Amino acid sequence: MLKHLPPLLTPDALFALASMGHGDDVAIVDANFPAARVAAAGGARLVQLPGADAPAALAAVLAVLPVDDFEPAPTRFMEVVGEPGAVPPPVAAFQALLAEAGEAPAQGLERHAFYAAAQSAFVILRTGEGRPYGNLLLRKGVVRQ
Repeated sequence: MLKHLPPLLTPDALFALASMGHGDDVAIVDANFPAARVAAAGGARLVQLPGADAPAALAAVLAVLPVDDFEPAPTRFMEVVGEPGAVPPPVAAFQALLAEAGEAPAQGLERHAFYAAAQSAFVILRTGEGRPYGNLLLRKGVVRQ
């Protein structure tokens, strides 16, 4: 047992996050996302977090991982098909968590552009999120000492 780590981050998730370097992406995706296919297509590690919703997974990741501050749009969410301006509940929760952490708001990506970007992610954290559009990409920044 370790202290001060979010309990939903499994050993596999912690290993994958710790193995990431600056500029690597983590994809936090919902239960409907084709995570196995996307991971296989791009070589990403796939870690299952079936007991967590996507915002809880983001909160856990933000507790241990810095967000890139060198590039614009280090966090990106999947836009609603046909309604790119819509803000589904998981996206609203993502935005609130990012604001709480002092991070810039996530930017939207069209669905297929999100899939393509997720293929190049270092790790995909597939959550048990049942609500649609609970998908976010986060680029790791530098740990400053």
